Amino acid sequence: MANHKSSEKRILVTIKKNAINTARRSAVKTATKKALAAIETGDKTAAISASRAAESKIMKSAGKIMPKKRAARKISRLTKKVAKIA
Repeated sequence: MANHKSSEKRILVTIKKNAINTARRSAVKTATKKALAAIETGDKTAAISASRAAESKIMKSAGKIMPKKRAARKISRLTKKVAKIA
């Protein structure tokens, strides 16, 4: 395993970051699913609020757990779906 004090510290940091990133990724997926479910029901106000929450989660994760362009693409697609609700 680790032969140096600094490498032991790096292992601990890596474990913490892995847990944080996993939680962030899960939060983004959950928020996106909630927004899509609200869009499916056809309730515009619920869909807008859920999509805003999802957009916030996605933007916070942009550059950390996913590339910025992927985050922008996800937000764009979600916004288009909300806009289609009449």
